[in-house]
Amino acid sequence: MKLNAGILTEKLKETKAFYTKYLDFGVTFENEFYLLLHTPNRQAELSFLLPNHPTQAEFFHAPFQGQGMYLTIEVEDVDTLYDRMKTMGIDIKVDLRDEPWGDRHFAIQDPNGIGIDIVRYTAPEEA
Repeated sequence: MKLNAGILTEKLKETKAFYTKYLDFGVTFENEFYLLLHTPNRQAELSFLLPNHPTQAEFFHAPFQGQGMYLTIEVEDVDTLYDRMKTMGIDIKVDLRDEPWGDRHFAIQDPNGIGIDIVRYTAPEEA
């Protein structure tokens, strides 16, 4: 079984630019109403669909409203990516920090309002 999350958005162009420029995603497939992106290692995909497209069932018409969703992207070198994003001028929503449960992470937001938690998992601190 394979899964990719799909988001209905009018912002296909902005979304493609954001994920390819800042997160090094590649384009698996695209047409005028659909965009399928993959992570740099091709282990996961994320899709974006234009709302209200006549080729799609009505069930897939309502656009995402910019709340109630987040993505987690696990990376090996969160510090380097954080520095790169700061240099590129991305609005950092949560600054780089260590959590007692083992995450070292920071968060950004995509053009659709989706929060993206970029994390390196480590062992939790000893009590």
